Amino acid sequence: MDGLQGVALGLTAALAWGLTDTVATFASRRVGSLRTTAGTVLVSVAVLALLFVAGDATLPEDPGVMLTALACGAIAAWAYLAFYTALRHGPITVVSPVVATYGGLTVVLSVLLLGEAPSAGQALGVVVATTGIVLASVAFEGGLRGARPVGPGVAYAIVALVGFAALTVVLAGPIRAAGWLPVLLLSRSANAVVVLMILGSLRLRRPPAPGPASTSPGATGSGRAPMAVPTPPAPIPASSRPIDRRAVALLVTAGLLDVAGFISFALGLEIAPTWLIGITSSFGPVIAVIAGVALLGERPRPVQWFGLGLVLASVFLITLG
Repeated sequence: MDGLQGVALGLTAALAWGLTDTVATFASRRVGSLRTTAGTVLVSVAVLALLFVAGDATLPEDPGVMLTALACGAIAAWAYLAFYTALRHGPITVVSPVVATYGGLTVVLSVLLLGEAPSAGQALGVVVATTGIVLASVAFEGGLRGARPVGPGVAYAIVALVGFAALTVVLAGPIRAAGWLPVLLLSRSANAVVVLMILGSLRLRRPPAPGPASTSPGATGSGRAPMAVPTPPAPIPASSRPIDRRAVALLVTAGLLDVAGFISFALGLEIAPTWLIGITSSFGPVIAVIAGVALLGERPRPVQWFGLGLVLASVFLITLG
């Protein structure tokens, strides 16, 4: 029964995170990946804090559990930042499935570090997932010599998937020792602190904006005032755009979906094997791929479709094998 409940909770997390991917893509392209990360994490911390107070929960008594949860939160900040940066660069139909293969890496880490033992079919799924990553993240033009990365989003996606897999394995212990709510609250709080520190440091280091116009040289000798030569306005980067109501709505929605996924994910880790939750929760990119094609007009190449198909097949192999 725990296995079936674990699959249900993992798939619930997958649905929530698949929708989060889609909303976060629009948010990161509107206000930048760092502010999207900060907004999403702050919303999730607020929700967890309300649940903590309402449920009369207590913090873990074991200092080792507390330190592990806080360290995971700090590391997760960088994984989230890499993830939302990957979504901003896109394409979402490639980035999101690549990140999803953190489930396959979770299986490997669970075997090596936790002593869990997936079946031979599940091990085959890990191999299929790795092949899918290569095909989904490389566009072949003119044969193998013309192979090139699809975009910078893939590199950030690989950083994110490694971080998410490691966090899944490490968080399982504290959650089973002290319960999901206090561990998640500590982890997300540390996550928020690190993200806000990064955001604040970048704002302090940002150079001042240039003046609105430059003066034309050579006019001062004639007694005339220097002629102002207007310069065309430069495009405003997403990280400098004002956060309007639509951006706030996107950030709040992404935060609520994200924390819903995390709660389902943590509940699953309490009762089911780590590898099973890691794999089932990685099913979310199916939602993101559909959204990328339907809403963003993205069209993966045939070889990328094949790679995405392998990634999807690997999820079934590892879950059912």
